[in-house]
Amino acid sequence: MLERLGDWKRSSYCAEVTAADIGKTVTLMGWVQRRRDHGGLIFIDLRDRAGLVQLVFNPDAGEVHARAHDLRSEFVIAVKGTVGERPVGTENPFLKTGKVEVVAKELKVLNDSAPLPFMIEDDTDVAETTRLKYRYLDLRRAALQKKLLLRHRVAMSTRNYLAENGFIEMETPVLTKSTPEGARDFLVPSRLTPGSFFALPQSPQLFKQILMISGFDRYFQIVKCFRDEDLRADRQPEFTQIDAEMSFVDREDVIEVMEGLIKRIFEEAGAELKPPFPRMTYAEAVGRFGVDNPDTRFGLELKDLTDSLKGSGFKVFADAASKGGVIKALCVKNGAVFSRKDLDDLTEIAVSFGARGLAWVKITEEGWQSPIAKFLSDAEKETIVAISGAEKGDLLLFGADRASVANTVLGRLRLNIGGRLGLIPKEGYNFVWITEFPMLDYDEAEKRFVAVHHPFTAPMDEDLDKLDTEPLKVRAKAYDLVLNGSEIGGGSIRIHRSDIQARIFEKLGIAKEEAELRFGFLLDALKFGTPPHGGIAFGLDRIMSIITGSESIRDVIAFPKTQKGTDLMSDAPSAVDQKQLDEIFIRVARKVEKQEKA
Repeated sequence: MLERLGDWKRSSYCAEVTAADIGKTVTLMGWVQRRRDHGGLIFIDLRDRAGLVQLVFNPDAGEVHARAHDLRSEFVIAVKGTVGERPVGTENPFLKTGKVEVVAKELKVLNDSAPLPFMIEDDTDVAETTRLKYRYLDLRRAALQKKLLLRHRVAMSTRNYLAENGFIEMETPVLTKSTPEGARDFLVPSRLTPGSFFALPQSPQLFKQILMISGFDRYFQIVKCFRDEDLRADRQPEFTQIDAEMSFVDREDVIEVMEGLIKRIFEEAGAELKPPFPRMTYAEAVGRFGVDNPDTRFGLELKDLTDSLKGSGFKVFADAASKGGVIKALCVKNGAVFSRKDLDDLTEIAVSFGARGLAWVKITEEGWQSPIAKFLSDAEKETIVAISGAEKGDLLLFGADRASVANTVLGRLRLNIGGRLGLIPKEGYNFVWITEFPMLDYDEAEKRFVAVHHPFTAPMDEDLDKLDTEPLKVRAKAYDLVLNGSEIGGGSIRIHRSDIQARIFEKLGIAKEEAELRFGFLLDALKFGTPPHGGIAFGLDRIMSIITGSESIRDVIAFPKTQKGTDLMSDAPSAVDQKQLDEIFIRVARKVEKQEKA
């Protein structure tokens, strides 16, 4: 029989019952984790968000004991009882309440439960699709609750720290203007303006700059952002940013304040950080590690052979150098034991990142073992050994191509091999700021320059004159914070002069009319006394996944989407009826309808 709460009032959470409460009467409420019937005594592990406590139902409790026979997993109950000390030898040292138990005197069954699709246990062996379909049950697991409660504390610490440092929390619009430059926007049709669309924000970028122009000086927001892009383990279509902007600052001011924030966040997880964090320019990061988000927890660095081998007899090397590319090597210590299958696997990885193949050399007791060895002179071999530090028993992998391809390929192979050989530590946090990013890149497909970060990033003052003559050599006042090989935050000093912003738009191939149409309100605002300003956005989901050691950010988000961008619990996205479509003047294309039927 289900019962009402009436005048019952919870006295504490389950895990808050301690030895100091022995002899006291407590009122607890929660879910039945498990029931154990020892003939006479019935033991119930009662669970709430704080943890577990053991309930004891004695036969002399009469009806209360009889009703405890009917309790099953995930029944919701309320219990009044007396706190007692567990008998000697029955203590549970792994439980916070392991020295006490509650002898039940009264029991109310507040709700029962249907049979469970899986057990509510941390080590439950069930497919993630099932867990996501029954997310409300999955979220009852202690491991997930612990992660989300830590996320709550991190959010509170963030707010407290930023408020202490003069930041004002302000909300920016969720329905805004589409300004596509990068990932695709999620579009929202307007019923009141037929044929027009809002966009869900990819970031609050323009609005936080407007707030600086408005004189609020320091802004922050823990904000939802949306990007309609292909997904993977560390991405979601909607995600959460810690977003901040500051006026009258340069790069060093932003970095100093934000290092304090990161220190405060990690203190919530019990980690003591010691800023300032190391710095590395983009050029150094790519040169040494092949990528702009280097995992600095292990070595295995790239070595540049371009100058030494540009006249090599090996045509692949010579051609790469003659076309302005690079020749680089990765020396894998004791890697000569790699099998042919291992090398084939590495070659597949190299090809997937744009290489035409993978040149390799095993240095063995018998000499150089490699298909390319016959094309290299003894002098060239000596040079390679000297620069790479290779010794007998080592494996050399080579990248010879455009710098972007060779660096990326070897950088990805470095990470794969680091994991394969157990070179990456399981513990610890390695932070590094990456600075002086290129301002622009050239998109071969679109035949135009594109912004490496976004078009509102300011160029470094000393590089501004190169914008027209050597645009690819212009460095940006941009900075990323990388943790254990993952970018957890990115920001920049912004353009605060309308004439420079107009020049950047022009260099990006955005005509004056188009710039006015897409960014007119910002261009107008920049004309009215805009202070120098800059900011940063941290990926809260990604930070939490690293802190908690989660394999996916889905484990630190209460209601995540799958890798296909769907919500299995609510069955979203889903079709809507024709009346709703008519109200917003939308017609579903026949081609899409046919694809769905297929």
